[in-house]
Amino acid sequence: MKYRRLKIPGGVYFFTVALRDRQSNYLIEYIALLTKAMKDVRETMPYKTIALVVLPDHLHTMWQLPDEDDNYSARWMRIKKQFTRRLIREGVQIRKNHLGECDLWQRRFWEHALRNEKDYENHANYIHYNPVKHRYVRRVRDWPYSTFHRYVREGVYPLNWCDSGLYGADLMVGEIVR
Repeated sequence: MKYRRLKIPGGVYFFTVALRDRQSNYLIEYIALLTKAMKDVRETMPYKTIALVVLPDHLHTMWQLPDEDDNYSARWMRIKKQFTRRLIREGVQIRKNHLGECDLWQRRFWEHALRNEKDYENHANYIHYNPVKHRYVRRVRDWPYSTFHRYVREGVYPLNWCDSGLYGADLMVGEIVR
């Protein structure tokens, strides 16, 4: 089956990328290796990270690609490969599939081209609230693997954002369903 993806040069996209084993905690256990893989790919294939949350088995992020560039798939392929290779170098045993390929990541990822300012805001909120949604923490500020802390420093969110269970003035948690 050939997947059709919307590609907009210079576009802003929301992504969900997941490990195959949804019980794994590799993404936070080896957060330094993931960070290094993302940084190394960004140096050769630039993108701007607008928002990011890394959970044990999946991550959500918003990227803006450079003008005249719409190839986010190549970036994700490289990030996945680099992270996997770094895990193997660390001695982590990675299961192989029936083709002999490393079976760490789900084959595909979810992407969504952001349409407007409200879509942008909703997805940034979804990203930052996700650790609470999954019950890893009770307050957004308590999850260390998130750009939420940058948003607080920049004055986008107050430190106690979502402590009441709402994000934004009119958006209830769960409005964006994946």
